[in-house]
Amino acid sequence: MPPQQRFLVRYFAGIDWSDTSGHAVAVIDTHGHVVAEAHIEESPEGVADLLRLLSGVSRRRRSIPVAIETSRGLLVGALRAHGQPVYAINPMSAARYRTRLTPSRKKSDPSDARLLANIIRGDAHLHRALWSPSPQAGAVNTLARAHLDAVRDQRALANRLRSSLREYYPSALSAWAHLPDNVLRPEARAVLTLAPTPARAARLPQRQIATALTAAGRRRQVDDHTARLYAHFRVRTLRQPPAVEAAMGVRTAAILGQLDQACRATNDITTHLADTFAAHPQAATYLSFPGVGTVVGARLLSEIGDDPIRFPTARALRAYATAAPLTWASGTSHSVSRRRLGNKILMATGHHWAFATLTASPGCRAHYDRRRAAGDRHAAALRNLYGRLLGCLHHCLATGQPYAEQHAFPTRGNSGAAPSEDVAGSRG
Repeated sequence: MPPQQRFLVRYFAGIDWSDTSGHAVAVIDTHGHVVAEAHIEESPEGVADLLRLLSGVSRRRRSIPVAIETSRGLLVGALRAHGQPVYAINPMSAARYRTRLTPSRKKSDPSDARLLANIIRGDAHLHRALWSPSPQAGAVNTLARAHLDAVRDQRALANRLRSSLREYYPSALSAWAHLPDNVLRPEARAVLTLAPTPARAARLPQRQIATALTAAGRRRQVDDHTARLYAHFRVRTLRQPPAVEAAMGVRTAAILGQLDQACRATNDITTHLADTFAAHPQAATYLSFPGVGTVVGARLLSEIGDDPIRFPTARALRAYATAAPLTWASGTSHSVSRRRLGNKILMATGHHWAFATLTASPGCRAHYDRRRAAGDRHAAALRNLYGRLLGCLHHCLATGQPYAEQHAFPTRGNSGAAPSEDVAGSRG
């Protein structure tokens, strides 16, 4: 909460949430004395009881900050919907506070609720209330996180498929090795579903192969690929014993079924994500940047949000995205290194975004080359470029302007002003 408001707050609340046994609530005053305690359920009635408890403590219910060890869930959503300020306390930080107060590390739900209330009573200025995204941004966040999970599941199943084929069916791996995505391609999965073993692949007629390729979406050079696969699967290779090969084929067929389902789920989520992101008012601003497509733009919006007061400066946004350097100065030692704590999804998205701009933006490429010439390694140069792009993005979102290359990366002959802050990247 802002420093000027801390002196107006007379009460502080803490909630120790639980998956099964309800939630312990404690309200304390400015001296740390407990003024109210309760145990509520995660239900509409439980939320109503909590709000009545807070209203009974203070007529200005919305002035009571609530500390809880999570930033998600129905209870948090209900409190925020009723205008209650909520502070998400990292469980590791709460554990450190607990050992400071009780060296014996004793623990109970009511004492943890009081502990959380005391954390926000004494150190509210060191924590930030949860930001308030719009419903559209919340929908994008949900779909973007689901899309990321679906892609990870798909990649894990593809790796399992490759590992399974490597044990008994190397010709399946080499059949599509020269094409993007290899065995993850729809046509590869269609053919392998028909022939999950080398013995069945050697007996496939060209007509079945052509039908599978067409059904999987191939429209060009069907006859050429059919002839190539027909000849490829008839080349003699090392084989497992027939019984073992058949069992491995059953295993591969099961993995293929899971992979097909994962691919369909990913495609379905991608479609919904694209539609939801396109409907957001800030989508055009994100898409105006080089290297930003629907998925990258949706992930950026998902993690940054659209609350205008969440990141008051570009420096705060860069620190959250781990794109700002971390300075360590103690006594005679002084070092500048990369920041490792922050939003990991935003950090990974920024790496891909910066890499994509190297071929999409001359200014980004020139900035990257300057950082490499100054001694930065590849990852450090990309991180520096990503920080520069985040500064431009912060400015564009604040002013409602689209990205302009001549202002973001002005040349010597260009009178446009560069962003006010550059990023001093670490050389590591």
